[in-house]
Amino acid sequence: MAKRISVDRWLFVITLVLVFIGLVMVFSASAVMAKERYHSGYYFLLRQLGWAVGGFIVMLIGMRIDYKKLKHPAVIFSILGLTTLMLISVFFLDRAHNTHRWIHFGGFSFQPSELAKPALILFLAYFLETRTKSMDDWRNTLIPAVLPTLVFIGLIVFQPDLGTAIACAAITVCVLFVAGLDLRYLGYAFAGSLLPLYFLIFHVAYRRDRILAFLNPYSDPQGKGFHIIQSLIAVSTGGITGVGLMEGKEKLFYLPEPHTDFIFSVLGEELGLLGCLTVVALFAIFLWRGVRTALRTDDLFGRFLVVGITCMVVVQAFINISVVLGLMPTKGIPLPLISYGGSSLFITLACIGVLLNITKQAE
Repeated sequence: MAKRISVDRWLFVITLVLVFIGLVMVFSASAVMAKERYHSGYYFLLRQLGWAVGGFIVMLIGMRIDYKKLKHPAVIFSILGLTTLMLISVFFLDRAHNTHRWIHFGGFSFQPSELAKPALILFLAYFLETRTKSMDDWRNTLIPAVLPTLVFIGLIVFQPDLGTAIACAAITVCVLFVAGLDLRYLGYAFAGSLLPLYFLIFHVAYRRDRILAFLNPYSDPQGKGFHIIQSLIAVSTGGITGVGLMEGKEKLFYLPEPHTDFIFSVLGEELGLLGCLTVVALFAIFLWRGVRTALRTDDLFGRFLVVGITCMVVVQAFINISVVLGLMPTKGIPLPLISYGGSSLFITLACIGVLLNITKQAE
């Protein structure tokens, strides 16, 4: 019998705080650029605020609707089918930034690859719930479980968006591990991915350049290493307490796209080490509460959903912050709930709504 009558307040408050920090930093990082490009310093802030409001509405709805209603073949396979259709349709639409990642409608755009992550989480939770005793059955369990992931990864890689493809793979690995998959199978999968990764990285010029820039950014400070050097300058300039909100210099056309993938750099410059540690601590607490909920949830479907959603948020945060600090090669992964990006924010808040509903029913 469910004992909890209210959602996990820690998770709820942390989500609110992260979104608030995100709105503040999006405005700080983009105001000058928005004024230059769109003649309004509030351009990016207002768009992000609109997605945040929509996301919070969906999150509140998700908190109130029993998550078990998602456990229905019509729901699961409709979402999988819709996601696949959208991932294919982007190849027939006009390119944006030399990629096929967005579907544009009106003045807004949506990135279907963001929907791929919750679609995979739902499918894996549904499919593996009754198969935890047969995880070593590669024919009837493993192959059907990973097939949607492989299809989505293939489509996303060709957009091209290797970062999101890796995030989808990480989510799948986390759910499979919690479902009881033997580590040797994960080792086989890792070994099998090395050759495709080699070709995807070292036979694609801009990805190869990112690896070289990661190894030695100062070998080409005005070219390959420019992004990471500017990011490190921004973070190091902030010191302990930062130069002050809105006072950062790197965002003034030095740091490329400071309001998206490198927003943590701006945060580090303006709010310093204390601001960075605060954000890291918030994601760490998010991970703790997610793990706590997974351990307290007897329903396997709910447990796998919790693991997938928690992994989706925390792994992306880890990758983004690692890139900003020069600990990983540059990847196009946003900082969840903070970076500018409407589809990412909306989908993440919707998923957190489901997570909060599960916390309400956890034992």
